[in-house]
Amino acid sequence: MAGRNKNSLLIFLFLFAAGAMLLLMISSCGKQSGASRSGLNIQYRVFNLSPDLGPVNLFINFNQVNASGNPFIFGVDHGYFYVPSTDTPYQFRMATVAGTPVLNRDDILKSGAKYTIFITGSYGNNPLYPIFTVDTAALPATGRGKLRFVDASPSATGGLDVYANDTLAFSGVTYKNVSTYLELPVGNYDIKIKPTGLTTTLNEQPVVTIQDGRLYTLYAYGYTMRADSAAFNAGIITNK
Repeated sequence: MAGRNKNSLLIFLFLFAAGAMLLLMISSCGKQSGASRSGLNIQYRVFNLSPDLGPVNLFINFNQVNASGNPFIFGVDHGYFYVPSTDTPYQFRMATVAGTPVLNRDDILKSGAKYTIFITGSYGNNPLYPIFTVDTAALPATGRGKLRFVDASPSATGGLDVYANDTLAFSGVTYKNVSTYLELPVGNYDIKIKPTGLTTTLNEQPVVTIQDGRLYTLYAYGYTMRADSAAFNAGIITNK
């Protein structure tokens, strides 16, 4: 009798374990798009460059990604972070009690890649405009780095020129556009941004160091006719 009971117990445990494994497999098949953070290995960066938008939070698949109390604010670089999922929508909401949605994205993101979204334009007067960039590219030749330029300044309608050590690097880049990467020898550069065809310097980055094998993005934002916090400005980030 004891042996029969023992066998029955073993059979029950075996069937229970098999059922649990089956349920786990079914659950995994239904959640392939919500892969783990380490499995996706996708890095994302957000720049809030709209002076009248106010702080925003990012929700992915309706879950807030940035830490509570640490929204994306105007002109601040929060750096790259790993996305927890590629499930859409990617939705930006105002960091207020109401949490009003202001922008949706459904970009296709690839594992192992880096991306940046520059939110520009005016929330109050004109539509917001997202400039979405892929930050991974072929490596430069040995002894060189790569630099590109993003024009996110709504008032620079005639285009912008970029000079590296007084040599024209990018010409006539207009609002909402992104240049291709340009290879530069390693070293220090004095970067100047000017209206296309003019000599006036709108912004100067006096010491930009280009390192071997690195990728960089120079970006301009703000308004050329203003002198307050929304005035024309620029920054540079390291993509790799």
